[in-house]
Amino acid sequence: MRNRDFILIFIVLFLLTAVFYFSVVEDRTMELKSKSDIFDNFSVPKYQQSEIDSGNLDKFGVQNKIKSEINCVTKIEDRLVRGNSLSGLIEDGASVKILFGFYDCHEIKREDIVVYRYAGNKNPIIKIVKAVPGDTFQLKQSLDGWNILVNNEILKNSLNQPYILDVKGYKMLSLYEKDYKGIIPKDAYLILGNLANGSLDGSSFGLIDKSDILGKVNFSEV
Repeated sequence: MRNRDFILIFIVLFLLTAVFYFSVVEDRTMELKSKSDIFDNFSVPKYQQSEIDSGNLDKFGVQNKIKSEINCVTKIEDRLVRGNSLSGLIEDGASVKILFGFYDCHEIKREDIVVYRYAGNKNPIIKIVKAVPGDTFQLKQSLDGWNILVNNEILKNSLNQPYILDVKGYKMLSLYEKDYKGIIPKDAYLILGNLANGSLDGSSFGLIDKSDILGKVNFSEV
């Protein structure tokens, strides 16, 4: 009887141990599967897949990045242009679309047309980006005044006319040329109108900070 009892107890203990083991393994498997499903069901654009594969961004980082890119345009408005500073490109009275917040997640590029918050003006002003951080710039005297050279090329407007600075414009921009040793610093930009002889633009107030660029301008060329 004793041997029989010992065998029964051993069988019972073995069965209980087996049930516990398979229960733990099954629970763990379901846990891993659940986490895998969460990630697999997370839709990621193709251009970001390499960042995930390389481990540069975790799942939550990718989520935040996608969200910021989708939501970076905070407001879109149609507005009428008042003034002739962009004459030859955008005329007085033309309708443009402003994408406010566009540059919160997009790079500002040369020749982008932007709206800028200018101190003293109730409404933002519309200008063209002519130089971006890292560009070299210098002023060179010509017969009519001073030319602006960016990356060793004379700046020109959309009509292929070189911009000409008067004495006042030269004095303004020469301060930046001297202070920054001829290189546009981080988060600084040179914005100009489309008039070769200048307007209310960088030739009047110098380089501007990125924080004062409110958005990108889209327009239809006639």
